[in-house]
Amino acid sequence: MPAVGPGDPERPHEADDRFSGRNLAQPNARVYGGQVLAQALVAAGRTVGPGRMPHSMHGYFLRPGDLDEPIEFAVERLRDGRSFSARRTHAIQKGEPILSMIASFQEEQEGAEHTTPMPDDVPAPDEVRSALTELGAIDHPAARSRSHESAFDVRHVDGSLYMRPGSERTDHQMVWMRARGTLADDQLLHRALMTFACDQIMLEPVLRKSGNSWLTAGISIASLDHAMWWHRDARVDEWLLYVQSSPSAQGGRGLGASRVYAQDGTLVASIAQEGMLRLPA
Repeated sequence: MPAVGPGDPERPHEADDRFSGRNLAQPNARVYGGQVLAQALVAAGRTVGPGRMPHSMHGYFLRPGDLDEPIEFAVERLRDGRSFSARRTHAIQKGEPILSMIASFQEEQEGAEHTTPMPDDVPAPDEVRSALTELGAIDHPAARSRSHESAFDVRHVDGSLYMRPGSERTDHQMVWMRARGTLADDQLLHRALMTFACDQIMLEPVLRKSGNSWLTAGISIASLDHAMWWHRDARVDEWLLYVQSSPSAQGGRGLGASRVYAQDGTLVASIAQEGMLRLPA
């Protein structure tokens, strides 16, 4: 993930909650939404005490991002209570917000415990084809972006939608993902990178149910909003299983949902995203 740097330390204190971030190159020449979300979360987290980790985040994508322009992240401190802190972050280019996000942070506390169990009989990651295997030999910018250049190893349990529609029209899919490198023991970083990673697959159940793929001619897809809840600590440099569904699609929009499990079956996060999905006439 591109670095998020603090603002000019010579500026007054109220300006210290402004940060800047660089962009990852993308074959479609637009800023990747997961990048902006992750950077906005990191920026917010840098204004919160070290004992409080993000437990929820809600973001709206407002405008497409320009790859050639740096992004400024302006953090607003909404509240610091005894257990919770709330922050609003605007990602800004050319004086206009391209993303608006609110995140809540909490100190570690004890309470009631239960989880929805992970599905049974899921193939292990080493039994599932990777994006690198599927796309690695294809000399095309989009294929290289998802294979050689991707920061994550992505493995679709029932086959990907990169080249063709799924074998059946279903609103469910399961995907294993893991970062390709070992990361520091920093939960803010791991939670931000989970945000970064998941944006690339959240609308795929909508595609799968509609009988389309990423290569469907004339299709137009864009994330509209994104919500995440982190239930427990997790490491993105270890395998995580995304159990996905799409409860609804209508009006040129589709909703994707996901439960995220560690390989031992622990539920670590829940995600929802609505996106624009316009199909060719």
